[in-house]
Amino acid sequence: MAEGPRVSVVIPCYNGGADLLGALDSLDAQTFRDFEVVVVDDGSDDGATLGLLDSIAQQVRMVRQGNRGLPAARNAGFATTRAELVLPLDCDDRLDPRFIDATVGALERNADAAYVFTDMSLCGERRGVLAKRYNMFTQLFVNQLPYCMLIRRADWWNAGGYDESLRDGYEDWEFNIRLASLGRFGVAVSEPLFLYRVDSRGMLRRVSNRRHAQLWRQIQARHPALYRLPALWRCWRAWRSAPRAYPAWLLVGLLLCHRALPASMFNRVFSVLLRFSASARADAGAGRAAQGA
Repeated sequence: MAEGPRVSVVIPCYNGGADLLGALDSLDAQTFRDFEVVVVDDGSDDGATLGLLDSIAQQVRMVRQGNRGLPAARNAGFATTRAELVLPLDCDDRLDPRFIDATVGALERNADAAYVFTDMSLCGERRGVLAKRYNMFTQLFVNQLPYCMLIRRADWWNAGGYDESLRDGYEDWEFNIRLASLGRFGVAVSEPLFLYRVDSRGMLRRVSNRRHAQLWRQIQARHPALYRLPALWRCWRAWRSAPRAYPAWLLVGLLLCHRALPASMFNRVFSVLLRFSASARADAGAGRAAQGA
């Protein structure tokens, strides 16, 4: 049997033909070449997208299924991969040419790590560089990690894959909490090698953020032991020396508000807090730098 590739890249696509070619172009430019591309057609019904998918079917591995949502599409792609290392990439995002090379090298140097992630370069409706660091305590309150991380396939399998019931978003947040509950963590590459498009029409801003209270409640319900106050205290003590984007008192206050307020009211509070998020600060910093240039 022929030896498979070192890396598999999984790209879910639902009527995303207008963006898919850009993602594929960024893969063609990678300095690391030992990878395969798996495109998952999640029930697309747009004629232009279907025509594009047919045209590239000989260049990539194609998985076709009825529309089941992003987490199910990712799982379907992961299940068909041949490599030990797998990278999820959405249609509208891009990779720096050095992304796969740098992340593979990081996993080679850190044999105990489950995954590796990089800083983010924001594009679209926001600009700037968003540094990414991991702190398990913070992860219980806000998602610090990009979905686009090179992960060992065995860890995806052992964690049970992405939760397919989270069709409205945050499936990557919940997945990373589940990895942490198994004692599996990642390492960072401190370079902005992941090019993330911020778009008000995207799932995160159009659906997930507006249903933040409900979705976070689902995450807590899946991991009740982690969200009990004694467990939060132990987690804070264990991770207090790791970098945090937000102070602990703010995170705990956010949780208490979430438990005390109706979902609709908490979502309004959350929408206000988003104006002061790390990505908003990165966007503001990029704007000031542009004005001073």
